[in-house]
Amino acid sequence: MAKPLNICIAGASGRMGKILIEVLRADPASHLSAALEVEGNPSLGLDAGAYLGWSSGIKITSNIQAALAQSDVLIDFTRPIGTLKHLAVCAETDCTTVIGTTGFSDEEKQALRAWGKKVPIVFAPNFSVGVNLALDLIAKAAKVLEHGYDIEIIEAHHRHKIDAPSGTALRMGEVAAEAVGRNLADCAVFGREGVTGERDPSTIGFATVRGGDVVGDHTVLFAGEGERLEITHKASSRATFARGAIRAAHFLQGRQAGFYDMRDVLGLA
Repeated sequence: MAKPLNICIAGASGRMGKILIEVLRADPASHLSAALEVEGNPSLGLDAGAYLGWSSGIKITSNIQAALAQSDVLIDFTRPIGTLKHLAVCAETDCTTVIGTTGFSDEEKQALRAWGKKVPIVFAPNFSVGVNLALDLIAKAAKVLEHGYDIEIIEAHHRHKIDAPSGTALRMGEVAAEAVGRNLADCAVFGREGVTGERDPSTIGFATVRGGDVVGDHTVLFAGEGERLEITHKASSRATFARGAIRAAHFLQGRQAGFYDMRDVLGLA
């Protein structure tokens, strides 16, 4: 049997961090090698599996260098500033990286790509297999329905999500725009209020819902005269994102430095 992959989880006490640790525990091909949190976090020093009632033997730490030195890959679903800091250490320690962090600025995304020249990275706004298959369907629908159909994207998430629209919604918009030769930055409409006038048919609209404990719902609506086509994905558990991220972690092993996404992981590219 092959040696399990040593995986470090950043943001170990957060919602995604906890789910990643739970999924890792059940995966014989993967091993929790380290758990990271920021300095001052109340979970520092606690066992990473404590919330599961499980003794993992791994204490949550803020020592990035030590954590990555004993890991094959870092899975990071934290904040942009923290992720970029972690990447600098990943490059020093030859630790491959899976990034599910959202909310990056265009400049920060360029910085991610630059780090991809030094260390293998999988970056995706959503690690769900279903969402990534939906992206292919969105591209096909946008090409077929380019004329006479308006594109609107509606997304819903829990009340704690801090960025809007979601990274997944933006990626869906990018895919639809690219399919018809547009640039999302030029055609996105992120809110409507008051007397807006008739809808510009070249635009792609976004609507955001925040409330309760919604894990993540996304719908791309193609609205034409007399019919509507909706491509919808609904996540009922964060475990689907965790399983996709772990799949990406295994995909990276033996890869050369590069900037990959879930299309590469799933063989859709």
